[in-house]
Amino acid sequence: GVIGVPGFIDGGDYGAYKDKAFDFKFQFLKESTYLPALAVTVSDPHGTRVFASQAIVASKRIFPFDFSLGFGNSRLGKRQLPSQGEGFKIELFTNPRAWARDALPFGGIQYAATPWLSLLAEYSPIRYEHQTRDPAQEKYFPTAVRSPFNFGARVKPFRWLELGASWQRGEEIGVTASVDFEIGRPLVPIYDPPYRETPGASRNPLPDRIAFALADVGFSDIAVSNDGFTLRIDAQNDRYFFAPRAVEVLLATVAPFVPSNVEYIRVQLKENGIPVAEAAAPATALSGAGAGFTQTERIRNAVGFRSAYFDAPLRPTAYRRRIDYSLKPSFEAFLNDPSGFFKYRVGLAGALSTFPWRGGTALLGVEGYPVNNISTSNAPLSILIRSDVAEYKKESIALGRLLFDQVYATRRPVYFRAAAGMLETMFGGVDGEVAFPLRDGRILAGASGGVVRKRAPGEPFGFRDGGSYHTALLQGRLNVPEIDAAVDVKWGRFLAGDRGVRVAVSKFVRGVTLSAWYSATDTDIFTDRYNRGYHDKGISVEIPIRLFTGRDSRTAYRYSLSPWTRDVAQDIDRYLPLFDRIGRNAGILLDRDLGSTYKVPK
Repeated sequence: GVIGVPGFIDGGDYGAYKDKAFDFKFQFLKESTYLPALAVTVSDPHGTRVFASQAIVASKRIFPFDFSLGFGNSRLGKRQLPSQGEGFKIELFTNPRAWARDALPFGGIQYAATPWLSLLAEYSPIRYEHQTRDPAQEKYFPTAVRSPFNFGARVKPFRWLELGASWQRGEEIGVTASVDFEIGRPLVPIYDPPYRETPGASRNPLPDRIAFALADVGFSDIAVSNDGFTLRIDAQNDRYFFAPRAVEVLLATVAPFVPSNVEYIRVQLKENGIPVAEAAAPATALSGAGAGFTQTERIRNAVGFRSAYFDAPLRPTAYRRRIDYSLKPSFEAFLNDPSGFFKYRVGLAGALSTFPWRGGTALLGVEGYPVNNISTSNAPLSILIRSDVAEYKKESIALGRLLFDQVYATRRPVYFRAAAGMLETMFGGVDGEVAFPLRDGRILAGASGGVVRKRAPGEPFGFRDGGSYHTALLQGRLNVPEIDAAVDVKWGRFLAGDRGVRVAVSKFVRGVTLSAWYSATDTDIFTDRYNRGYHDKGISVEIPIRLFTGRDSRTAYRYSLSPWTRDVAQDIDRYLPLFDRIGRNAGILLDRDLGSTYKVPK
């Protein structure tokens, strides 16, 4: 924000001027012995572009010095770029000659005096007095700044903490603090204690011993069979984030119980009675350490996976969970409303689930937010899908979901899902999906469709007048395990009736998923200027709780951020959609996780 410059002419509770922007950097040449690293940086390529720039930067380390030199336009150049509205524009690529004419040089030097102290100096070409589209210019920069040079120091009192102080533009003091952590690396080392069999349990039959042991270490719905050659174990993984880790724990747990005549162990992992993955290993892999390998290393090297043509699940089972519940803290923000930039609510989100039969789930979700100041002063738009979300978020207690969900899978497998009830906070009705993996899960293909009505805020079982909405979408996902990335595509009819495509790109980093999405639909059906021509877009992050607790867990928190709440390219917020149910159990990803789960970040 720009302190002292109001965001709106009439003032109000919004506060100072604020502008949304995003930046990215791509290094296309790594540093070598004689050559510097080269990178492209792009700032604010979309929307108002008040702080836009595009630069090419060279950097080289000659210890204890780090040198950087670059050329950039707009904010860093001779003239400020115009706004772009809904599109993206990067003059460095679309008009490189104009970029070169506008670009000015900048650079800096960093001196590592000690491992915990660095000194910095930089040259900034920013002509603040010429940045007339910057709201700060008139108030703070009517004339040129005193100096184009900035100086600073950085201190690292701890490995994860960096403090900085600087003298900027010859007239201002700046202070910074940042926390450094590696994405996906647990802040507390994960340790799950192994099972220790009691003397009393050792006298039970083999299936009972195995079932009791696996229930103790995080499995349920357990069944065991033994034909004298192959020991087969079916179980549901309730604790371990990665399926290969679950199989490793399972095999290590049953290793002391395996009869001497058994040659192979087969494991089938299930989700609510439906097989999702199978693994097999020779019994010799469970025999303990040898040839410099620990038991777990022997299991990792020997186990193999498959994700199709599953055998029928064994029956009967033990320790089946008929009822489950969850309760977790919830924080939601509602940003940039004219009534106030930062609105929020803090509370708890709870869920109670029952599983009456294979693939069936009855779910009750309740949310309570004792701390809640969300409101809006925006006028309703032409077709209300998500733009009135504040009317739902301002409720302190709400029925989030009340539904029944049924999943069925063939042996191939092809997955089918149907759900009915209050499907999400804003819509209730019926919904269905079909999905099937191709090429060992590298591609997921499917379709979805639903008929829903808008729920009435403040009425748990009420609906608004205005008829129904329906969706009809083809869906696809391309898994690229070589770079731990995925591309999701939805094409067809969205809730408001607009037709088009929504593309999402995600990056998986040791359990953390970073995503960004963008849509292009026919918005002519809208009569308001906010939805017409708009492209829904945003970013999200999904963080597993295992990074903070010191124990493995399948629970993850998802947080999304979109620049505007609009009605374009909106779909039903489904409870566990099929692509997410398949998730990392796709065959090609099981193989990837088998190799990456056990890597220790440096």
